[in-house]
Amino acid sequence: MDTKVAQAIEILQQNHFKITKQRQTLIEIMAQHENHYVDVTQVDEQMRSNYPKMSHNTVYRNLKEFEQIGLVEQIIKGEHAQVKYQCDVTHQHHHHFICTNCGKVEEVEMCPLDFFERQLPGYQISGHRFELYGLCADCAKKIGTV
Repeated sequence: MDTKVAQAIEILQQNHFKITKQRQTLIEIMAQHENHYVDVTQVDEQMRSNYPKMSHNTVYRNLKEFEQIGLVEQIIKGEHAQVKYQCDVTHQHHHHFICTNCGKVEEVEMCPLDFFERQLPGYQISGHRFELYGLCADCAKKIGTV
């Protein structure tokens, strides 16, 4: 069993989730998307091709539960929800650079929250999300912008 999948199953067990074949398959599908966001509808289609009687609601509910316990990350791109496997389950607070051409995701280590807190004295910030968009090095090279 893949290390990422085994780690995710351990996290599910720690959060008192029953380990079913369907959940394991969903984890395996998500583990393929550690460096790219994928449309939730694509994940749903993959799951339903493996389990034709599985409802859309079951897939979406499990993805939401996985997000709540830190196994997947979700963003909204236009009108579509996209998810990816959490690239670092031990360090859930992190930020990303997302390639607008190929969809590759790289973790960004710096957090700008201190910068914004200094600009908002007395405010209580309850959360944030920081993402950079542009071309990854490979795509910039291919397109010829570097």
